[in-house]
Amino acid sequence: MTTTSRLSAGDAAPALSLPDADGNTVSLSDYAGRRVVVYFYPAAATPGCTKQACDFRDSLAQLNDAGLEVIGVSPDKPAKLAKFRDDESLTFPLLSDPEKSTLQAWGAFGEKSMYGKTVTGVIRSTFVIDADGKVEVAQYNVKATGHVAKLIRDLKL
Repeated sequence: MTTTSRLSAGDAAPALSLPDADGNTVSLSDYAGRRVVVYFYPAAATPGCTKQACDFRDSLAQLNDAGLEVIGVSPDKPAKLAKFRDDESLTFPLLSDPEKSTLQAWGAFGEKSMYGKTVTGVIRSTFVIDADGKVEVAQYNVKATGHVAKLIRDLKL
């Protein structure tokens, strides 16, 4: 089991270039000069991930007004992401990383504790990337519920 190293504030954000729910490639470099929230979640259409995605959706205007874009990343295939997006009226890009290479590069895949057992999987994580492509905020093992509100408080928005 390879342990992925975690990112910290000040680190350069790893490259990110993945297909979205429609199969179009979205890259972090597309957002150069803007701040971006990149969040990693285990699986589309599961209760916790749905709650988290809907919280981002419901807070998107506030985040956008503060100059922040939002991107969600999971190991789901684009077709599943498209259904999730459409079912939940999500209006920000959902990116597909079935090989988990981007998840690993960001430290969002590895060992985690689930129901008292150590398992390998997606570590629910959120990052804020500044306009220069540096990590401004790196949060690992975030809670699905209440996380977006906490992020907004932490960012003083």
